[in-house]
Amino acid sequence: MKILDGLKFDDKGLLAAVIQDAGTHEVLMVAFMNREALEKTLSTGLAHFWSRSRQKLWLKGESSGHVQAVRDAYVDCDGDAVVIMVEQKGGACHTGYRSCFYRRLLPKEDRLEVVGKKVFDPDKVYK
Repeated sequence: MKILDGLKFDDKGLLAAVIQDAGTHEVLMVAFMNREALEKTLSTGLAHFWSRSRQKLWLKGESSGHVQAVRDAYVDCDGDAVVIMVEQKGGACHTGYRSCFYRRLLPKEDRLEVVGKKVFDPDKVYK
């Protein structure tokens, strides 16, 4: 896709991808995409990412069924990050929460507060 030629992938060929709910704008997760992942995301309408730990391309929801249907995509002013607006099926977080950002920092109490709610049991989904 020529539209991606102006993007600035880092020295590992990656850029940050912020994934937001298309309806509520809630941030669901942050992941990384290489050019192939972004091309697949835009061409299939389903979010794909590059796994830095497994060193491979992956479709979000390939094992859980919790796919992200793409509704819109934006690139930042520097061309080194994207925001992907999605309809989330199930939870976005592998720990069972709808969003990976389910904990709030409480610095005065020196603790994290769980503010999200679980939408699935990861032990049942990732057998």
